Amino acid sequence: MSYTIANAITGTYPDYNIDPSKVLVSRGTLTAAANTFVSSDTGEVQFEWSDNSGTGSAKPTDKALLAILNLSRGEAITDTTGAVRPDGVRKVTVPAEWLGDTVETYMGFISDDGKEVANSVYVGSVLVS
Repeated sequence: MSYTIANAITGTYPDYNIDPSKVLVSRGTLTAAANTFVSSDTGEVQFEWSDNSGTGSAKPTDKALLAILNLSRGEAITDTTGAVRPDGVRKVTVPAEWLGDTVETYMGFISDDGKEVANSVYVGSVLVS
């Protein structure tokens, strides 16, 4: 939270905004995601990344941490149970009400034992279709 306040809040009182590209949803020393990409089709948001296991502290057992933020609705979805670093892809189903909304997406990793996390990567905005 302190990182977001210091780095992602823009504007002056009373007109504050959040710069989604500067938000971190996780912060740590584990090797970050590489070559990330996001797309959407049929009510799902698809994350893609390169397997960088063996680079720095990255291990093939690291679990993907995915976050989808719908700023217009003030809602978020997170997923930490469906993919590991070598998988390179994960689809996340979003609520049907989100169709037509633009969402912000983030990706990080959590070590298998849950003791380490990577800095999240801002993957980008995507229109939910």
